[in-house]
Amino acid sequence: MGAVSTTTIAGVMAVRRSLAKPIGSLTQMGTVRLGKRTEGRSPLIKDFVPLASLDDIVFGGWDIFEENSFEAATTAGVLEKDLLEQIRPELEGIKPMSAVFDRRYVKRLDGPNVKKGKNKRDLAEQLIADIRAFKQANNCDRLVLVWCGSTEVYLTETPAHASLAAFEKALEANDDSIPSSMIYAYAAIKEGLPYTNAAPNLSADVPALMELAAQTGSPLAGKDLKTGQTLMKTIIAPGLKARLIGVNGWYSTNILGNRDGEVLDDPESFKTKEESKKSVLDYILQPTLYPDLYKDLCHVVRINYYPPRGDNKEGWDNIDIFGWLGYPMQLKINFLCRDSILAAPIVLDVALFMDLAKRSGMSGIQEWLSFYFKSPVHAPGLYPEHDLFIQLMKLKNTLRFMRGEELITHLGLEYYD
Repeated sequence: MGAVSTTTIAGVMAVRRSLAKPIGSLTQMGTVRLGKRTEGRSPLIKDFVPLASLDDIVFGGWDIFEENSFEAATTAGVLEKDLLEQIRPELEGIKPMSAVFDRRYVKRLDGPNVKKGKNKRDLAEQLIADIRAFKQANNCDRLVLVWCGSTEVYLTETPAHASLAAFEKALEANDDSIPSSMIYAYAAIKEGLPYTNAAPNLSADVPALMELAAQTGSPLAGKDLKTGQTLMKTIIAPGLKARLIGVNGWYSTNILGNRDGEVLDDPESFKTKEESKKSVLDYILQPTLYPDLYKDLCHVVRINYYPPRGDNKEGWDNIDIFGWLGYPMQLKINFLCRDSILAAPIVLDVALFMDLAKRSGMSGIQEWLSFYFKSPVHAPGLYPEHDLFIQLMKLKNTLRFMRGEELITHLGLEYYD
């Protein structure tokens, strides 16, 4: 219930009351072309597929701090006080449930609103009880869980993650390889909820939880929302590759002062984020296929916690490129962005699309939603698709497929026959 969550919640409330527009939301403002270009059919996505209405959404969540959503949004300092005051009663009505939290996985945070249990299995059962109680109290037909918690320390798969039986045994044994986010993932998937990981840490992307999702029909997506600097990379790198422009080096540095920045000031949490951010260029530029252009690329990522900046993150990229005959050039990008403003419409879109997937009988990994993530979850044996434009084509073709419309290939030869 921190900056990203409260910005999402307050934003939807503001849009519902016509106080603002849902800028950046594909589900609310995006269109999808149907048929040939000459047909002129491009409905809004929300009119083309049966998404849940914003009026039908109820919000809830957990946090280690006891502030209600108005107080938390005020603390986050993302949205203007005048806007928050107009929706204050609604926001004040959303109070966080006590959280599953272990400071070993997020070392820079601590708070009083934390569950206690005899083991991690017990904590998971408490989360399941919360989910059921919330659903009943708010008369909800369906629920979706989006993990918007802080980045946890870097973890890799262990034998505890290899199967559902091993995982449940590890829950009871308080296995250190199961962080807090994974307990939430287990609880959500156990209940058959669509589950999305908006952070870069290891979560539902392990064999045990994929096995559980196959049993309960839960759609899975993630991980790490593609917002600031990585969004720019997935826009620019495909363009450079398309024109076969070489890249010698890509230096990226960020400053931010919100809670995310404070958490990432811990080297172990930064390692998790670094792995998510650095993999993008390798998969887009494909150095094994283009060794003359990208084989020896030097890719450096830095994140620095700078409290005066608050949620207004600044990302600098220096890109050393070369063109015809090897002549050197440079690109320099300075992106002064608002982290939660970029993340909020993604949280909304993912929640609505994941609900649609569940109602459409689509379970397991939803790779068609890779458009939204820095480190898209994908089937074993596949490499992830990071090119933003290919990702968008995949997403819209999936919507066309759902509705029985012709898939768009952009071949276009029929116009010239």
